[in-house]
Amino acid sequence: MADIGIKIDQDIITAMKAKEAEKLTTLRLVKSILKSKEIDKREPLTEAEEQAALTTMLKQRRESIEQFTKGGRPELAAKEQSEITLIEAYLPKEASAEDLLPKIHGAIKHLTEDNGGTPPTAREMGLVIKLAKQRLLADGIRADGKLLSDLVRQELEKL
Repeated sequence: MADIGIKIDQDIITAMKAKEAEKLTTLRLVKSILKSKEIDKREPLTEAEEQAALTTMLKQRRESIEQFTKGGRPELAAKEQSEITLIEAYLPKEASAEDLLPKIHGAIKHLTEDNGGTPPTAREMGLVIKLAKQRLLADGIRADGKLLSDLVRQELEKL
């Protein structure tokens, strides 16, 4: 396991000593999911793969919050929110729209140059997102996929 896994192991021990049951349960769940991914891969996970697994967990919890809220179960939504807060502590800070726009503009400019000066169309939105994600990953920046796609759509409409 990379750095995230080591930090989770240390925090599990701390939570056990402090008798923090909810935190311990969440950390054990995170550790088991990372271990499962590692077993599936048959080699240790890279930090990027660990981050991807945690990001997937965050997305699942956000969807659960939405469902629990619609279903009138605020106590379960609150539990999911506390898990989100705990999991986010192991990930780099999520980028804001202001952080994402320069990467999106760079991706659009790159694709425009590759197309002989023709800017990408809405049909090529996936290419822009993919290139922007690569640039964000290279800088170690984490971005919400929905925010990224919304911003790319807005920027392509301006062209």
